[in-house]
Amino acid sequence: MIDPDAELERLRAQHLYRRRRVLDGPQGVRPVIDGRPMLSFCSNDYLGLASHPDLVSALAEGAARYGAGSGSAHLVTGHGEAHRRLEEQLADFTGRPRALLFSTGYMANLGVISALAGRGHHILADRLNHASLTDGVRLSGARLHRYPHADTARLRELCQGTDAALVVSDGVFSMDGDLAPVPELARAARAAGGLLMIDDAHGLGVLGATGRGTLEHFGLGAAEVPILVGTLGKAFGTFGAFVAGSEALIELLIQRARSYIYTTALPPAVAHATLAALAVAGREPWRREQLRHLVRRFRRGAAELGLRLADSHTPIQPLIAGDASRALDWSRQLEERGILVTAIRPPTVPRGSARLRITFSASHREDDVDLLLEALARLPQRDTQTAPATAAEVEAP
Repeated sequence: MIDPDAELERLRAQHLYRRRRVLDGPQGVRPVIDGRPMLSFCSNDYLGLASHPDLVSALAEGAARYGAGSGSAHLVTGHGEAHRRLEEQLADFTGRPRALLFSTGYMANLGVISALAGRGHHILADRLNHASLTDGVRLSGARLHRYPHADTARLRELCQGTDAALVVSDGVFSMDGDLAPVPELARAARAAGGLLMIDDAHGLGVLGATGRGTLEHFGLGAAEVPILVGTLGKAFGTFGAFVAGSEALIELLIQRARSYIYTTALPPAVAHATLAALAVAGREPWRREQLRHLVRRFRRGAAELGLRLADSHTPIQPLIAGDASRALDWSRQLEERGILVTAIRPPTVPRGSARLRITFSASHREDDVDLLLEALARLPQRDTQTAPATAAEVEAP
């Protein structure tokens, strides 16, 4: 049994202790944190919808119509009209026959994997997958085979030794911002007679010509990626998650996904607000265009300053510090200048790769990016473990 006092002391000594901050007011790029106005670059509110007036109004309207809570699980009396309409809209948005709402992305991944795989089955997973995917495998009891990050050659080798395996990967990796090689993953899964599951939590709403995510970016559909997981609390600004796929997949999840069956349904007012989020994201493509413009501006400025960024062209822009103490020091120095960028440390990222996880929102302005670059230029010991951004990289879409 772990001694809580000793374990907490160990975390503090290794610069791995975490503390919560208090947000006073709405989510946004200029929040009040612990009583102090800040310029934030660490939210996942990529499209700037979390405080959008249409969503706020829809949430209030939904509460007035449906009440504050759902009262029970979907399979009892908790599945309401707002849930039904949202599932239909999400199925249409992703181009799949059906979608199923979950209360969180974590629960969606646990539910899907444990419903589809068990003892005697094989699951092939990227080593840098989100913790919820890894925990889903552990809960299922299936045998986990991890391949090095984005190493499709190793994945193909593993596929040769397994039959009908489930291949699981993030679409956009949340701590690195890079994209999974989804076309190659799909080919490997198909060759092995297996299924590919993509968690596109950080791609949906952001990537692709119409915001349909990593699969749209690569020109892929349900034939290549039968199982698609998405979250609603990032680009879409609300809360919850969903799985989209075939009629048979969704029916099976309703029958077997324990994290769906045995939990209270998402508040219907939140589902009502998410319908408004999908509408705003669809009619305001400038939000995705603004994001891409800000990322290009930031990467150009970082290249000029000699800052070494990870190879990412998504709103997630990691600046690798290496050890946890340096990442914390960088974060503190930025905070002293009124800029909030969270230090990400193990076990969230591998040991030796602690970083500043810089994220952008469509609500940021060009002068916000310039202010961030000016502050980053003042950080000491900016040498990192990744190659600097090249001119070709910073111009990529």
